[in-house]
Amino acid sequence: MNNPDIVIIGAGISGAVLAERYANAGKRVTVLERRDHIAGNCYDYIDANGILVSKYGAHLFHTNYEDVWAYVNQFADWYPWEHRVLAKVDDKLVPIPVNITTVNELYGLSLKTEKDMQRWLDANRHDIPEAKNGRDAVLHKVGNDLYEKMFRHYTKKQWDKYPEELDASVLNRIPVRTNFDDRYFSDRYQALPKGGYTRLFAAILDHPNITVRLSTDYFDVRDQLRGYEKLFYTGPIDRFFEFKHSLTDKLEYRSINFVSETVAQEYFQNNSVINYPGKEVDYTRIVEYRHFGKQEGPQVTTIVKEYTTDEGDPYYPVPNARNQAIYERYRAEAEALEDVYFVGRLANYKYFNMDQAFHNALELFEQLEGQSAVQVPVTATAEQVAAEQVAAE
Repeated sequence: MNNPDIVIIGAGISGAVLAERYANAGKRVTVLERRDHIAGNCYDYIDANGILVSKYGAHLFHTNYEDVWAYVNQFADWYPWEHRVLAKVDDKLVPIPVNITTVNELYGLSLKTEKDMQRWLDANRHDIPEAKNGRDAVLHKVGNDLYEKMFRHYTKKQWDKYPEELDASVLNRIPVRTNFDDRYFSDRYQALPKGGYTRLFAAILDHPNITVRLSTDYFDVRDQLRGYEKLFYTGPIDRFFEFKHSLTDKLEYRSINFVSETVAQEYFQNNSVINYPGKEVDYTRIVEYRHFGKQEGPQVTTIVKEYTTDEGDPYYPVPNARNQAIYERYRAEAEALEDVYFVGRLANYKYFNMDQAFHNALELFEQLEGQSAVQVPVTATAEQVAAEQVAAE
């Protein structure tokens, strides 16, 4: 093992960004990655059907952070992608987030204006301004019927908990729209990297000062690491401390079982992602990767059904009061360490969108080293932000 200045555990978003920043600051950086590939959960590859697929579920980049957009544009060209999701509800395919079309389709209505939609919501929702849990949050937004149709059982499948067992923040992340906007996100920048995320990460890590060691578990080699200035850890915080606070109260994580199928037709479904919020199937959604980038090829397509589970690699912290209390014990231990920093979703036991993970890593580097990562503004691109949303529609 060499003697780097900076040791980084994990080659996902947080690890790759910090590696690049410190390498460009003249530091020798070693990145240790337990898996056999870079890019963390963003890892994608060309499958046997010739389709670019994501091993760990679809990742859709969107942001309003100018610094993040400037940063990622240094390492890849991007094409516009406004993500849309449909849900199978009552044998109908309706948009998520809930908007005017969703309500019209499910209830046979003909709402036309934002005022119409707002009146419908006001007539159906519950007045719970201080939501104590996820159930309160949804009832306050859309009322009981849509809660049962679209949120209650989907949340149970996703988290193995009903909404009332989760923090309100989990369901508050889901917007409800009073117009016809059927985009899943509303950020200014919505795009995907040309050639995929793995290529993006390879470019970020392509620096002579960076050494990446794949298939290397930090816990197997940590006794060999000496003399470094700083260590950044992006894995599960409880594992770092050998689960010392989890002997009786273990931190909960959700994982996903991805079941890939080949279908002998050009397209299996009419949208990249279709959610299944009801109890009629066990999977939460089907992703058809050919839709992303409008990939062309033979009359064969790849679909992936996603089943959430407690077994497997940890993907999502489970936010509720019990887990937060356990995490706070680990956080106190982490803050007592010198020159060791806990970064990212698993290390902070907190859900981050992709752009938040980029922003968090860039911000941490700037706080520690006093150096900004990028010059803002950047040229808009991603085809000039899709021609500035087609001249603001």
